[in-house]
Amino acid sequence: MLTEPTAALIIIGNEILSGRTRDANIQFLASGLGLLGIPLREVRVVPDIEEEIISALNILRNKFTYVFTTGGIGPTHDDITADSVAKAFGVTLKRHQPSVDKMERYYGDSLNAARLKMAHLPDGAEPIETRATSAPGFKIENVYVMAGVPSIAQAMFDEIAPSLTHGAPVLSRFVEAHLGEGDIADDLTAIQNEYPHVDVGSYPFFRSKRVGLSVVAKSTNQNDIDAVIKKTVAAIQRLGHTACVDQEVDD
Repeated sequence: MLTEPTAALIIIGNEILSGRTRDANIQFLASGLGLLGIPLREVRVVPDIEEEIISALNILRNKFTYVFTTGGIGPTHDDITADSVAKAFGVTLKRHQPSVDKMERYYGDSLNAARLKMAHLPDGAEPIETRATSAPGFKIENVYVMAGVPSIAQAMFDEIAPSLTHGAPVLSRFVEAHLGEGDIADDLTAIQNEYPHVDVGSYPFFRSKRVGLSVVAKSTNQNDIDAVIKKTVAAIQRLGHTACVDQEVDD
């Protein structure tokens, strides 16, 4: 029996931990990987500290099928991801001449030593090249190192996605109603126990001064998802509320 592929994400950067920059990469990676049947099982945010990056990388690359990193591959002094990844694998950085050539065409006379830093990859790594930037990301074994800028990270992911081992796509449906979690908690527990292979999530919201609840069912089996949604709707209706399936409740 083949094991379903799994993934982890390491977000690298002091600016994320300080709150100065809001990360936008988790959502698109989780969604994109889910469509490929590669559930994102863990996310870590680490500072621009070499030993922290190396530690997280060595733990996660031995735990999951794939590890993705975002951030820290730019031209400045705090962009230390490439060097840290190289040390985690026990190799040195090497100048990747095709990337240098590409950057020379893009930057012309503006290409300096700082920018050339982005063309140095760990020995044995394969570049991840896109039209979004002349500077590459890279792949080494099961680790994929991508830019932190969301548009570039997205482009890099789109490039590598076809090469990943796919699993069964993760499907989902949801139902919403104006009721509290405590009202339906026992019903959801029973439904979850009946369908252990479906991820049944409960997410409260507050809209237009009204409390509500969104119940999301995720699985690789559409029939099981439909059954969970049907039972959740029935539970909501027994409590005297209106259930809105796959749409937001009216304010």
